[in-house]
Amino acid sequence: MSKFLGQFTHHLIRYATWLPPLICFNNYVAQATFISGPSMYPFLNPQYHESLRQDLCLVYKMYAQQNLDRGMLVTFRNPDDPDKITVKRIVGLEGDMVRTKPPYPHEYFQVPEGHVWVAGDGDKSKDSNYYGPISIRLITGRITHILSPWNRAGRVRWWEHPVHLDGDVNAGSLGSR
Repeated sequence: MSKFLGQFTHHLIRYATWLPPLICFNNYVAQATFISGPSMYPFLNPQYHESLRQDLCLVYKMYAQQNLDRGMLVTFRNPDDPDKITVKRIVGLEGDMVRTKPPYPHEYFQVPEGHVWVAGDGDKSKDSNYYGPISIRLITGRITHILSPWNRAGRVRWWEHPVHLDGDVNAGSLGSR
């Protein structure tokens, strides 16, 4: 019995010492996460209507609130439910005038300082058109890579999205600061 306890203790210490660094890495550096729902369709979950398969993405969390730009995919705490993390695309930065979509009550809105305007790529998206601009402080990470499915794996090329290139797509920016 004592040999078993000795081996058990050895293995417990050997593997349990990795838990704190892994938890810190997951909370503060990067995390792999499945993207659920249709709000970022067709860019993420392009097979949403065909299967239950979800995209697995890498969320980079370090310096997530710095050097934001139009077109970036960000994760943030949902203003309606702070326990829920949401994924959307930045379409307006502070000072930008954005063209909104229903149900937002005004056709145009200027993004206030310290905020961004976010929107989903799909039609079924609860985004800034629903809850208004979000505080930059709510942003928890950036989607940098698609890890799965394998045929789509690679870096997220957000800078090639039309909202970044011309600033006038899907409730996008009508002009920069």
